Amino acid sequence: MALVEKTVLMDEQGVRRALTRIAHEIVEKNKGTEDLVLVGIKTRGIHLAKRLAERIAQFEGVQLPVGSLDITLYRDDLKLRTEQPVVHGSEIDCEISNRNVVLVDDVLFTGRTVRAALDALIDIGRPCQIQLAVLVDRGHRELPIRPDFVGKNVPTSRDEVVAVQLMETDVNDSVIILEDVSI
Repeated sequence: MALVEKTVLMDEQGVRRALTRIAHEIVEKNKGTEDLVLVGIKTRGIHLAKRLAERIAQFEGVQLPVGSLDITLYRDDLKLRTEQPVVHGSEIDCEISNRNVVLVDDVLFTGRTVRAALDALIDIGRPCQIQLAVLVDRGHRELPIRPDFVGKNVPTSRDEVVAVQLMETDVNDSVIILEDVSI
């Protein structure tokens, strides 16, 4: 597979603006920050959850708990993989039962990652409500999953790849569409 950059969907400013908007929407929908927990799906979802918590702290003056969720063992394609999965473990240092949990991920595609994350969360506790925040929703759902908060909706073809780059793991902040030119 030979992937080349096709389009830049968001640059650093676009990512920042989308996260600021999502942070405001989370507070508005939840009528404040009481009983709110942010949980990022490893890897980039964790960084996004931390950034959302920072923005909420800036305008609400409240530091929300942020956890990380490793869904490796909950994936429905484990039996199809030949290599042994590497489990990093989940880190949620607060009780999630009877709280509103905002699950955070970078890209929503088929919905299978979110389904695995829901299973993992339920094994940890029983939240009052689970909401979903994603930086990019690219469509092509295979499961009936819909995000509550979206940075950008982007119609894509199945042959395209949406790549989220964040300063914490990559060189800069951006969202790009890559296209397979080997077809």
